[in-house]
Amino acid sequence: MIPRYSRPEMVDVWSQETKFRIWFEIEAHACDALAELGVIPKSAAEAIWAKGGAATFDIERIDEIERETKHDVIAFLTHLAEIVGPDARFVHQGMTSSDVLDTCFNVQLVRATDILLADTDRLLAALKTRAFEHKDTITIGRSHGIHAEPTTFGVKLALAYAEFERCRQRLVAAREEVATCAISGAVGTFANIDPSVEEHVAKALGLKPEPVSTQVIPRDRHAMFFATLGVVASSIERLATEIRHLQRTEVLEAEEYFSPGQKGSSAMPHKRNPVLTENLTGLARMVRSYAMPAMENVALWHERDISHSSVERMIGPDATVTLDFALARLAGVVEKLVVYPERMMANLERFKGLVHSQRVLLALTQAGVSREDAYKLVQRNAMKVWEEGADFMTELLADADVALALPEAELREKFDLGYHTKHVDTIFRRVFDAC
Repeated sequence: MIPRYSRPEMVDVWSQETKFRIWFEIEAHACDALAELGVIPKSAAEAIWAKGGAATFDIERIDEIERETKHDVIAFLTHLAEIVGPDARFVHQGMTSSDVLDTCFNVQLVRATDILLADTDRLLAALKTRAFEHKDTITIGRSHGIHAEPTTFGVKLALAYAEFERCRQRLVAAREEVATCAISGAVGTFANIDPSVEEHVAKALGLKPEPVSTQVIPRDRHAMFFATLGVVASSIERLATEIRHLQRTEVLEAEEYFSPGQKGSSAMPHKRNPVLTENLTGLARMVRSYAMPAMENVALWHERDISHSSVERMIGPDATVTLDFALARLAGVVEKLVVYPERMMANLERFKGLVHSQRVLLALTQAGVSREDAYKLVQRNAMKVWEEGADFMTELLADADVALALPEAELREKFDLGYHTKHVDTIFRRVFDAC
């Protein structure tokens, strides 16, 4: 993660200070449970909390010890012993390093997800506000990048709202997936620590006990988590790409807010580029890229190896920090998005009625013309619009075969834009009433 694409709250989740504080809490909660079982003195558990809880862990000292021990958890425990004193001998009773590392990692992922959920809520609120603002703003829908039929800009935004509501549900499920705790000792058999200790630590940290672990929490959970982040990133890219296309000079139906004093190009002073949504497209690529190594982490050797460890030290912070930044940036883009309804209408009318071709086609079939013949009648007049710049309705009215099937008044009625927006309220009820 780099500062340019990082926000402080998420960065703090992954700081060394936060990590060591969580490690301490795992160990101290385990000591409480061990004291209740009579395995260690209660006075020792109390001393560990009193001295360790008030301490500020010296990261440089821990790093110094690790340079000798080549083991990060042992380095931390050695430093904790320097703080706690003789009672530190009761810390880590029956536990293995992965009990601390994996439980901490899951605590961090849960905290990170809570931030991502708050980000998503902000984005959803922005999408809902702008969707209702433009519920009746008519625009052209496109397929293959080509004019298709009219829709409304509000419907476009309602689509994005529904998509990110699904993203939110997936994040909730991903949070549930990784909210587990393992305090089961070497190879996960609880041989040297009672299962009730794991239950106590899990409850204290807002997690649930892992039903069965080896020496690590199974990594299929994490594969699902990072895959979910990749899906959310893909949804970010989809909306960002839509905005980028709408901002193209030839289209210019909407654009990112261009602030006073902002510069678009070092060479061309006239430029107003979609830099935020282009940036979001790149960030989405990065978040998706973290899903594959998470999936490759699932297949560890026997009860444990550490091939996953270096991967997770990178993808945990990087994926969540990047997605947090991207969600916040996209929310800001939507909140300040500049929309041009007049341009939307001008673009819709650019090809002089072609967008009503399906209605004419259907009317001809209803009038008794075969679908094949109706298609030929409509298409031959439509091609004159494409190739000669003709007016679609004028060409249809002048076509004797069309006139034979459709009276003029009925043909003109097929060019009513309101026909295409008659179910917008239904769409909005489906999207927003259920939320």
